[in-house]
Amino acid sequence: MAGRKPRRACDNTPTMAGILRYGSYVPYCRLRRSSMSSGGRGERSAASFDEDATSMAVEAGREALRNCEHAPTELLFASTSHAYAEKLNAAAVHAALDLPAEARSIDLASCSRSGLAALAIASRLKGSETALVCASDVVVGAPMGPRESGGGDAACAFLVGEGTEVVAAIAGAASRTEELLDVWRGPQQRFARQWEERFVQRRLVPALQAALESSLREAGLSARDLTRVAVDTSHRKIASSLARSAGLQATQFADDLQGTVGRAGAAHSGLLLANLLDSAEPGDKIAVVCAADGAEAVIVEATNHVASMRPRHSVAAWIGSKRSSLPYQTYLKWREILPFEAPRRPDPPRPAAPPMQRSERWKYAFVGSRCRSCGAANLPPQRVCVECGSVDDMDQSPFADATARVATYTVDHLAYSLQQPVVAAVVDFDQGGRFACELADVDPDKVAIGQELEMTFRRLYTSKGVRNYFWKARPRR
Repeated sequence: MAGRKPRRACDNTPTMAGILRYGSYVPYCRLRRSSMSSGGRGERSAASFDEDATSMAVEAGREALRNCEHAPTELLFASTSHAYAEKLNAAAVHAALDLPAEARSIDLASCSRSGLAALAIASRLKGSETALVCASDVVVGAPMGPRESGGGDAACAFLVGEGTEVVAAIAGAASRTEELLDVWRGPQQRFARQWEERFVQRRLVPALQAALESSLREAGLSARDLTRVAVDTSHRKIASSLARSAGLQATQFADDLQGTVGRAGAAHSGLLLANLLDSAEPGDKIAVVCAADGAEAVIVEATNHVASMRPRHSVAAWIGSKRSSLPYQTYLKWREILPFEAPRRPDPPRPAAPPMQRSERWKYAFVGSRCRSCGAANLPPQRVCVECGSVDDMDQSPFADATARVATYTVDHLAYSLQQPVVAAVVDFDQGGRFACELADVDPDKVAIGQELEMTFRRLYTSKGVRNYFWKARPRR
């Protein structure tokens, strides 16, 4: 995507501000609540040991930008579980999506409302400016607490701006801020705390109602005009209280995905919106409201392009593609809650800044090279072609969205990993090129020669506080 020009509408076609593209991502693993110490029905999504808020934001962003001709001029990355406390987390997302250097990147953090707020902020852009809003969260709760079972891990992304093929016009947005002790976590605290529900409900319901009514006025609509309403809150009774106070009908409320995903922090409002857009009809008016330290509300209206501009993966498809047998002890180990003996091997070296900078487009965006003389693909990118020996006669060639197949593989039961055994494979890309890598989200007993794969951005390991990201292959979801 590097070098893309700002989007420019046709002179004779009216433009509108709204969502140009969108995408979502739900991890492959699920944790049954009945297997957890906190119990409950249904299941929650669980990011794998090699996933975090950054890697999931990249997955959602790839969905939103696939087949998009113009790069965004801004990147907004919202999360309550950023990989770094002091470093621009959006920079890694920016690099993995291969955005131009001049695209402004911003982190939004600390509150689950920040994802929907980022969408509202992006809707204020004018002219040729476009913003990619990514919201992603890995929600970790204390064992035996409601946040552990009620949370979920997911990501969403929206490309917002003015254009002639808008998926959904942003008709209204409003916000209410309350200095409220509801959910909080200090810098040294491992788990978030939550105040008693009855007190919080008395503060949040009026804030939600006020934000919704303000956004309805801006959109020129009434509550009965809304086709669907999605409520994102950590308090289940708030939705029914809002229905009574705002004059909404039970049939207008959408599935909150609590039974299949859980509440995915800053990503949840956007995930609910993406889920509704996946099945929306032209003219449908959708409201999404989020209750956290006040309230946020956004109203969108689906256009005639909503069906033709949908992403490759719907939210329902992500939810349906899963492994539901994740052991609870394994989950606790992945989240570093359950102590375990470290491997009796040297610690991995900390990634160094100079080589990371030299190979940035390969490491983050998975851009290889292709020989101009013979057309051979070179992975990693080379100065000397592996086929014909031509020197410095290469074009850069992206492989992140290329389809690959298993050429050969091995199952390693001795290699250290938080998810054993490790499946290492040599993969052949349909567009040419061969590469050796680790497989992710895979059942070792079901790997087969010729199996279709797709690339995924993952965290290889963390050493001395530095997260080392690169690409793995996974069975096509």
